[in-house]
Amino acid sequence: MAKIIGTGSYLPRRVLSNDDLEKMVDTTDEWIFSRTGMKERRIAAVDEFTSDMGREAALKAIASAEIEPSEIDLILVATLTPDYIMPSTACLLQAQLKAVNACAVDIQAACTGFLYGLSIAKAYVDAGLYRTILVVASEKLSSVVNYKDRNTCVLFGDGASAAVVAKEGKGLKICDVSLGSDGELAELLILPAGGSRRPASAETVCEDLHYIKMEGKEVFKHAVRRMEGACKMCLDRSGLQESEISWLIPHQANIRIIEALAKRFELPVERVYKTIHKYGNTSASSVGIALDELIKEKSLALGENILLTAFGGGLTWGAAVLTNG
Repeated sequence: MAKIIGTGSYLPRRVLSNDDLEKMVDTTDEWIFSRTGMKERRIAAVDEFTSDMGREAALKAIASAEIEPSEIDLILVATLTPDYIMPSTACLLQAQLKAVNACAVDIQAACTGFLYGLSIAKAYVDAGLYRTILVVASEKLSSVVNYKDRNTCVLFGDGASAAVVAKEGKGLKICDVSLGSDGELAELLILPAGGSRRPASAETVCEDLHYIKMEGKEVFKHAVRRMEGACKMCLDRSGLQESEISWLIPHQANIRIIEALAKRFELPVERVYKTIHKYGNTSASSVGIALDELIKEKSLALGENILLTAFGGGLTWGAAVLTNG
C-alpha cells in the first residue's frame, strides 16, 4: 500500500495581519476574525514564485523521507497559480531539484489539489507504475487576489506543502481517497480571465477579471455537505468508524466551515488541527501544511487515523484516510 514517507512545508516571511488589512480596505480585525477565524496570513516576496515555494517544501519532504532527488520517478504539482501557463511548474521544479529521473506534470483542482495529487500518487504506486512520487501543492494567491475587494482579500495567503509517496519505508498509509466534482457550479468560485475563453487584454485588466471571484455564501452551503460526504465514504471504504478518527485536518478556508464539519463528526475541538488563524486559506497547500505541522508537533502513535478533507473551485472536493504505520 502506498505511504507518505516524508512531508515538508514552506511559508513566506512576510506577514499580512488583520491590522494591515484595516489600512487597505473597509474592514476590521474583529469582523475578519469573527467570520473567518483568521488573524494573519503569509505573502510571498515580489521575486518569490510558486515554483520557489514548492522547491523549499519539496526539499524538506525529500530530507524527511531520507531519499535523493534522483530517486523520484514522478513530480505532481497542484496549483491554480502556476509560474506560467506553459511550461508546467512541475517541470520548473524538476529542474530546480535536479530530479533527473522524474517526469513532471501540473494538476489543477483548486483547494482540493493536494488530495487529488495524493490520489494519483497512490494509484500509480499501488499499480507498480512508479516507485517514488513527489506531490507538491504550492500557491501564490497574492498574485490573483484583488486587494480592493474586502470579501476575498482577507481570506487568502501564500504557501507550499509537499509529500513523498512510496510503497517502501515507514510512514502514513494512504488507506483511501474519495474525490468529487460539480462543474455545473463552476461560476461560484472562478478566476474569469487569462485562459482561452477570456485571453488577457486591456479590457480584462481594467475590469479586474484576473482576480478571484467568489460567491461566499453559496460556496459555504456546498462545502460542508460535500466534505462530510467524502469523509464518510472514505471511512466506510476503510472500514473505520467515526469514533476511530484520531485527527481531522480540514481545508483551512473558514473557521465556521471547520467547526460545522467537526460538529457533524462529533469530534472534540482539540482533535481538529487548525492553521487558519496564522496562515489563512492557502488553497491547495493548506491541508498539506497542516499535515506537516501535525506530524512535527505531535507524537503519533501506531494505528492513529488522520482524516483529511478539502473543498475548492470547480467545484471540487475530497477526503483521504491516513493510518500511521
